[in-house]
Amino acid sequence: MHVSASPRRPARKAAAAIAAAVSLAIALSGCGSGNDSDDKAEDGKTKTPTASATASATGQAGQSDDSQCGGKSTDPKAAVTRSSDIDIDAPVERVWDVHTDVVKWKEWQDAVLTIERLDAGDFSRTSTFRWTTPVPKSDFAPADTLAITSSVKHMEPGACVIWDGPAKGKAITIDKGTHLWVFTKTDKGTRVHTQESWDAPLLDSLQGADREAVADMLGGGLDVWLKALKAEAEAPAS
Repeated sequence: MHVSASPRRPARKAAAAIAAAVSLAIALSGCGSGNDSDDKAEDGKTKTPTASATASATGQAGQSDDSQCGGKSTDPKAAVTRSSDIDIDAPVERVWDVHTDVVKWKEWQDAVLTIERLDAGDFSRTSTFRWTTPVPKSDFAPADTLAITSSVKHMEPGACVIWDGPAKGKAITIDKGTHLWVFTKTDKGTRVHTQESWDAPLLDSLQGADREAVADMLGGGLDVWLKALKAEAEAPAS
């Protein structure tokens, strides 16, 4: 992903502004295995399923050889990567339908202001959609709204999907972000794995704690997304 921001802002301030956008927006933009967590507590009892996330500021963690969809994946060498997993007590068909009915995202995702499909018919390997999400005012940037255009790059119905695309606002522009999702049937329902990569010269300029902070903020949105997906998929049919 290439990221650009206002040239009047120092690199670190621009990166901080981008990170603020990440926590609300980028997790919503993007098949394989993830950071498997131990489902048993020390007393042998099963834990309550929760989002389990791994952030990396080096592009190494959160990536595995089988984390792909049709041979496509996120960038393991990206400046910042993130992955997260959750167990959902619902059939994989239900979880898939909720996730890919993108025009209804705004009904269960607070961060989605507007969304529209740019193609007709069923969600497919050639689908595109445009949506907007707010970026709150911060010490580093004014309040903004990102317009994100996502294009599906590969899809295997009920199994995996990967999309990418730009996010554009007045203060922040993200030329490309890649987001990957995998859905696996389990004895109790569905395990969802997601991962995302950001590859940006601006982020490459950050080191140590600064880059780790951006990775942490990038990951927050993935966890929020998965928990909302779980709540919607497990809700009784109306």
